Amino acid sequence: MKRSRVLAVLVGGVFFAAVMSLYRMLELMQRPEQHGDKSHRQDLAFLQQKIDRLERLLSDNNHLVARLRDSLLQRQASGRSANISSDSAPGGGAGTLSGCRLAKEMKDGADGVQLLDVYDLLPFDNPDGGPWKQGFDITYQGNEWAEQPLELFLVPHSHNDPGWLKTFDGYYQDQTRHILDNMVVKLSEDSRRKLIWAEISYFSKWWSDIDDQKRVTVKRLVEAGQLELVTGGWVMPDEANSHYFALLDQLMEGHQWLQKHLGVKPSSGWAIDPFGHSPSMTYLLKGAGLHNMVIQRVHYAVKKHFARQQTLEFLWRQSWDTSSRSDITCHMMPFYSYDVPHTCGPNPAICCQFDFQRLPGRRIYCPWKIPPKPITDQNIQERALLLLDQYRQKSRLFRSPVLLVPLGDDFRYVESSEWDVQFTNYQKLFDYFNQHPELHIKARFGTLADYFEALHRRLSSTSATLPALRGDFFSYADRDDHYWTGYFTSRPFYKRLDRTLEALLRATEILFSLTLAEMRRLRSDGRLVEDFPAREHFQRLTVARRNLALFQHHDAVTGTGRDHVVVDYGSRLFQSILNLHQVQQSSAHWLLLLDKTQYHHDQSKPFLQMDEVISAQDALPQKTMLSLSNEPRSLVIFNPTEQLRTSVISIIVDSLDARVVDAESGRQMPAQISAVWAEPSQPSTDSFQLSFLAELPPLSLVVYHVTKASTGSTPRTRYIVHRRGNTPTIHSEHFQVSKLQGSEAEAPLSLSNKHLQIWSSPETGLLQKLRLQSGLVRKVQVQFLWYGTRTGSRDKSGAYLFLPGDEGAQLYSTSKPPLVRVSRGPIFSDITSYFPHFTHTVRLFHMEGHAGKSLEISNLVDIRSQVNRELVMKLISDVASGNRFYTDLNGFQMQQRRTLEKLPLQANFYPMTSAAFLQDSTSRLSLLSAQSQGVASLNPGELELVLDRRLQQDDNRGLGQGVTDNKLTASLYHLLLEDRRGGAKEVGGASVDHLSLLAHLGSLSLCHPPLTMVILGDSQLPKLRPFLPLHSSLPCDIHLLNLRTLEDTQEAEIPSQEVALFLHRKGFDCSTAPEPAPQCTWSAHEEVNLDDLFSPLQLRSVRRSGLTLLRADDEPESAQQQHPPRITELRPMEISAFRVQID
Repeated sequence: MKRSRVLAVLVGGVFFAAVMSLYRMLELMQRPEQHGDKSHRQDLAFLQQKIDRLERLLSDNNHLVARLRDSLLQRQASGRSANISSDSAPGGGAGTLSGCRLAKEMKDGADGVQLLDVYDLLPFDNPDGGPWKQGFDITYQGNEWAEQPLELFLVPHSHNDPGWLKTFDGYYQDQTRHILDNMVVKLSEDSRRKLIWAEISYFSKWWSDIDDQKRVTVKRLVEAGQLELVTGGWVMPDEANSHYFALLDQLMEGHQWLQKHLGVKPSSGWAIDPFGHSPSMTYLLKGAGLHNMVIQRVHYAVKKHFARQQTLEFLWRQSWDTSSRSDITCHMMPFYSYDVPHTCGPNPAICCQFDFQRLPGRRIYCPWKIPPKPITDQNIQERALLLLDQYRQKSRLFRSPVLLVPLGDDFRYVESSEWDVQFTNYQKLFDYFNQHPELHIKARFGTLADYFEALHRRLSSTSATLPALRGDFFSYADRDDHYWTGYFTSRPFYKRLDRTLEALLRATEILFSLTLAEMRRLRSDGRLVEDFPAREHFQRLTVARRNLALFQHHDAVTGTGRDHVVVDYGSRLFQSILNLHQVQQSSAHWLLLLDKTQYHHDQSKPFLQMDEVISAQDALPQKTMLSLSNEPRSLVIFNPTEQLRTSVISIIVDSLDARVVDAESGRQMPAQISAVWAEPSQPSTDSFQLSFLAELPPLSLVVYHVTKASTGSTPRTRYIVHRRGNTPTIHSEHFQVSKLQGSEAEAPLSLSNKHLQIWSSPETGLLQKLRLQSGLVRKVQVQFLWYGTRTGSRDKSGAYLFLPGDEGAQLYSTSKPPLVRVSRGPIFSDITSYFPHFTHTVRLFHMEGHAGKSLEISNLVDIRSQVNRELVMKLISDVASGNRFYTDLNGFQMQQRRTLEKLPLQANFYPMTSAAFLQDSTSRLSLLSAQSQGVASLNPGELELVLDRRLQQDDNRGLGQGVTDNKLTASLYHLLLEDRRGGAKEVGGASVDHLSLLAHLGSLSLCHPPLTMVILGDSQLPKLRPFLPLHSSLPCDIHLLNLRTLEDTQEAEIPSQEVALFLHRKGFDCSTAPEPAPQCTWSAHEEVNLDDLFSPLQLRSVRRSGLTLLRADDEPESAQQQHPPRITELRPMEISAFRVQID
């Protein structure tokens, strides 16, 4: 009671201080009124500074209150927060857990427009709208702008794809560098001219090519507001297939480059070409300090609806956010495309006449057969009024008289003459408008910053507000029933390679940052070890960041580039994987040495090599064989996750018997020897798979010794081989291989561990049923299907579009039954089915935790013999999910989907980056994925996943080719069935749901597998000790997204002492409770103690920042907590970024 009173007095004092701060700020804001546009802008800037200062003061006070509360809590409960007691565990009093949220709670509190409800409402018909084909006739009286004139901003832009029909370098040499060279000259000629630029990958390459004089000019143009860098990402990323780690990586890479070279921070986003839009991207933009954004590719029926409602401008809010914290102002372009014919107004035939690059005799023309005319004194009135009519019609679709009209297209302004014809003719039109006040229009060239400043000023002056909107803009159709749902799967080999590099980059970033911190800790002067190639490794990291960033481009990870462009992307990914292996190997080498003076870097003779190698950009990883003897061979395993985990590690050895011991403790690890199958019915006679359980503390490097063991000492896998009607005889001198006899051949195949049991078809080996330890039984059948495409002269499927044939999906069938092989062992058991076009394996691990509670499903797909076919894996369950299912958006959040009968089949497919689930009132079936692909639930209880697509023709979206460069492609999943309890109810409406804790942990281990290295030349091994940087796991719901070394601000291309720490606090589902509870903890509070979280690592300084670590977004030094305990707020679902120095 006394403590509570003291806390109340302290909080009261803090509140008083906050009020006095507010009073002081308001007093300071009373400045003399100034006049003119420039002084008005200075006033706004001054006001903004004061508001920022005020926010920081309030933040300081919040931190102080949090610290006081935390110290009180620490007195009440010593040590770290333990697992929450059962009365507040998920499924019990769930509301007390910070990250745990019931869907109903969110639904009842949701406000604004929910896109799912809009989809339910829309008829999705497609009547002819007249000149605006997909819209309607727009009318106006003419006097609407009498009081508030139309304020027009014409925004010149050039959309530069970093690879599509040409490679990145090809486009740069042929087009992009000329555009940017001309930009310097042409903008300098007239201060009224403007340009926006988005792709920093190109801008940075050009910057390195130009001289200092040009650079000075560019900086002057930026400072003058003539050139605006919009979004500031390395690319304009795809928003369907990209994982949020990579989306943030490319955004940070661009922002850091801009800060270093131009000293600017983007304020507006520009995403005019991604094929659908995700709120995950808007969350990252807002977290990076952007306040406004523009989008374009949205379903034409949705655009039409928003245009009728005048809601094309809205506040885009996160579905899970009950506040307005995540809001970002979004402008949706209303018409078909971002080119000039579809941006000035609703009639493309008229707008095309004002694209002066299409003047007669130039390289492109107007398809509507009416060419533009140069503006002259004789025709200016007629031309100006014709254009003004389009502007006015477009303006009627918005609530404000401020109008945004883009002027550009793909790779525009290459030729100097295009700058002249566009700017000169439009300036004549603007001069005419501005000289005729009776037309009530003020027109000028502008940037997005100009437009949004005017928009917010106008909204503020009229006290108008924009509506809030929740949801996403998938799936996209640009016309008719042409849904862009094929690219969710196109080129799946490279989608998988993308995620391989992503996981490796994150792991290497963390290991490299910890290595440098450990070096500085051991040396009193804070310097690095001379022989350690820190600069070279940092450069390798930078190139890998940029190659991963480049591949997030909306024609790269999407699988929608030309064949040779795909090879170029693949080669970059492959090269970076090799480079990161070097960084990882030498970092691990240094960390493991007991005597650090023994470290010597020799790249020609590395101390470690990776257990798994990739030989080419289009090859699957292969394991290297380890020769065993009585002398121990050393394996080093890195756990890149923040959780203690027990993992199955598999290596290839030349011995049938092997012993694995923990090098530190000498403890023998459970192991299993399996056959390596060269052919489905032919085991190898000289190589074998050794699988063992490894216990891996968080972020640790652990050493295991492997030696040859006495004959028969290692448990061997037992096999059953079966083919209906014709089981081959398999001879193996090393393994027990038997056939199913008599009635056995008709009974379901079954595998079980202590958590679950599965039954599969004896004919196909495919899963049929699943039973949990709790007694819950669910039908879960696996099937495979083919989709064809349309026949005749109709449009067909291609890289972008999915246009299935009228017959729909056809069940996969073969002339002879597949060979089925069942394996049983103490570490894992599995069932593998060999079909002509794929090999399918379902595996059960005999382990505790999430690994033992889920099924591992893997496919090896090869459809190179097929013509116009797509292969689908289908799960059929008896989960009563109705027409609802959930898919993730970019691995960041879950989004409810509704399968609508009024839409064509292809419209009901959605992107799945890493997870999907079905649920009813008693159970949830989650599918976790290691790669992105298209998914649908066309019937209750079903999930369809598109595995690969081979399409012989172009789909008329500009690519000019089909998709026929298929590879042997692997896909990997975890299937998790869970009970739903604790009063969980099915809720209607656009409910918000999260993955369960168990699913989060499963997804973490699936997407971030342990990395195995082999020590070479074991004859004279130096003494090693495991590297264990953390005392314990992070809480279950806190994910270490990255620990990324920043570049030194004084010296280019070398690592600084600062690292960017990214923590993502995940929201989790309340209705599923893992039993027994996982080993990690979770907290009921939003405040966490960072020093405690990362103990025993010493955090010398911690400074909260924006998501791209721009200096302008750093919290002020006055708000920094200089000494432990450093308490910070981590809200559920939020990503927090910190600039830290680790000792």
